[in-house]
Amino acid sequence: MRVIRWFSALLVLVAASIAIAWAFGAVWYDAPFGAGNRMAAALLAIAFVLVLLFVRPFWRKLLVVVALFAGVLTWWLTLPPTNDSDWQPDVAQNAWADIQGDEVTFHNVRNCDYRTETDYTPHWETRTVRISQITGIDLAINYWGSPWIAHPIVSFQFADAPPLCFSIEIRKKLGQTYSTIGGLYRQFELIYIVADERDVIRLRTNYRKEDVYLYRTTVSPAQARERFLEYVHSLNALRNTPRWYNAITTNCTTSIRTQHPRNERVPWDWRILLNGKGDELMYERHVIVTGGLPFAELKNRSLIDTRARAANDSPDFSTLIRKGLPFALPSDASRQHRRSDYRRILESSRGIDAGRILISAKDERAFSCNL
Repeated sequence: MRVIRWFSALLVLVAASIAIAWAFGAVWYDAPFGAGNRMAAALLAIAFVLVLLFVRPFWRKLLVVVALFAGVLTWWLTLPPTNDSDWQPDVAQNAWADIQGDEVTFHNVRNCDYRTETDYTPHWETRTVRISQITGIDLAINYWGSPWIAHPIVSFQFADAPPLCFSIEIRKKLGQTYSTIGGLYRQFELIYIVADERDVIRLRTNYRKEDVYLYRTTVSPAQARERFLEYVHSLNALRNTPRWYNAITTNCTTSIRTQHPRNERVPWDWRILLNGKGDELMYERHVIVTGGLPFAELKNRSLIDTRARAANDSPDFSTLIRKGLPFALPSDASRQHRRSDYRRILESSRGIDAGRILISAKDERAFSCNL
């Protein structure tokens, strides 16, 4: 029993230490005192240390720590995001869309004229596309350092219009730079960038000199249209109700997953959080076109940096960066419809004796779309 008590006390102290560290960071980053935030965070840390050292007995010590943490958390949760601030020029405009039947008109589509990464002329355009002309989804995955962390850019393909990209990013104010630790707090608002491929992809390959891998997906046109409308609704909701970015809970990948209906979300996988391995996850789940290639060869062929730099500002940029990408094999194409086929079978089998139903919920989830 003594061992159990000691172990339980240790777990409580570990949890208390995490809570104290989080509260310290919340005051350091998000308190309204400007340069005084560091002093406020230091005073809070001193208060926690004094409680841990001098308050007795143990349950009273724990109660005071919980009260201090709850006070910081309650204040922190009241911090409101905003759409009104002095934003950096590349995120100065919030995109939004107007749906009229089959036509969707996007306002504030970004298509900057870049000279360098930081020297550019912002252009915000209005574009109209038709939902019925969506043919599929391509996915660009952008790496800038660690192979474990990446940024996905979803590109919708149209039969009668250029591709249209969605990139979920932080919205930086003038003078702000990204901080990984700051991204855990309320430092940045969330923004959905709607952009031309020559903007959002070329910026990364040609000016930031980052690696971008482009994959075709096995998503059917019908599924792509569902995903498109999810982006449109999320886009418009964000324009009316701003949200905070969070590096763990509300980032460029988790936001894609949570905009799906709950019953259609993919099963959780660690590669959703460590999204640099997300293409491996999609390869395993048959979400990307493989051309029959092993994953390593497919990834090597999907690196578009050289092609993007050669295409540069060509009006055929989108076509040129796709040269050499594998097309769907018959087996890949059949998977486009398998999920809807499974759902129809499941629905039609509800009235059949349970012993005759051979398709499980796990089978259906295996073909859920990751995009």
